[in-house]
Amino acid sequence: MRYFTGLIAHLAGLLLVGCAATPDKIIHFIGLSDCDPAKTLLGQPQNLGPASSTHTLQCALTAARESIDPLVIGSSLGARLALHLAERSPDESDKEALANEGVTLAERALAQGGNTDGAIHYYLAANLGLAIHDHPIQAADNLSRLEQELNTAMKFNPSVDEGGPLRLLGMLYLKAPPWPTGIGDGDKALEYLKKATDDYPEHPLNHLFYGEALWEVDEKLTPATNALAVGRDKLKRGPWGYNKAIWTKEFDEVEQEISTSNH
Repeated sequence: MRYFTGLIAHLAGLLLVGCAATPDKIIHFIGLSDCDPAKTLLGQPQNLGPASSTHTLQCALTAARESIDPLVIGSSLGARLALHLAERSPDESDKEALANEGVTLAERALAQGGNTDGAIHYYLAANLGLAIHDHPIQAADNLSRLEQELNTAMKFNPSVDEGGPLRLLGMLYLKAPPWPTGIGDGDKALEYLKKATDDYPEHPLNHLFYGEALWEVDEKLTPATNALAVGRDKLKRGPWGYNKAIWTKEFDEVEQEISTSNH
C-alpha cells in the first residue's frame, strides 16, 4: 500500500484546482487459453488473494468483467482482484489502469445496492489511491473522498483485509496535511493504527504503519523499531504469498527513513 500512502504525501504539498484524466485503458491478459475463468472465479472466491498466482487472478478478473451474475457484480470481488493485480504489476501504466478498473468495479457494485458492504468501500478507497497517484486533483477533494470511503468501510466491516479500513484510515490521518488545510491528525493516526495492531495482530502492515506513525508523530525510536520487528516476523511467518516481496520493500523503505532521520 505504499502507493496509497505516497499519494497522501504527494497531495499534502499540492493546491491544484484541476485534474489530469486517468487513461481509459483496460488490460487484456494473454496466455489464458488453459484456464476456465468462470470455474476459477466461482470455485473458492474467498481464497483468491496473496497466495494465488498472477495467472489465476487474471483468469478470475476476466470472469468478473464478463459476469452477469448479480452476486458477482454486486460484490467486492472484482475490485479486490484488480487491486491484487495492480500491486503486482511492474508497469506503472498497467498498475494505474488496473487500479482505475478496480474503482470502476467497486462503483458498479455500489450501484447494484452494495452501499452497506464495507469491503466494497474499502477496495474502492485502496484502488483509488493507486489509480490517481500520478493524476492528483484538488487535495482536499481527494482526501475527503478517501476519508469517507474508509470511514464507511470501517462502520460496516472493519475486519476486511484484517483491519484494512483501520490501517488505511490511520495512514490517511498520518500523511494528510493538518487542520486548517487538511484532515491530518497524528493522534487519530496513532489511535487507529494501534487498534489495528491490537484487533488484527497477524497482518504485517498493521505493525509497519503503526511503527511509522510512532516515529513520525512522537519520534519514539524504540517502540517504532519494535513494531517494525513484529511486523517483519508476521510477514516472514504468515501466508502472504506474492505480497512478501512487495511488503519487504515497504519495510525496508520505512526503516531507511527512520535511520536517515535519526542521524
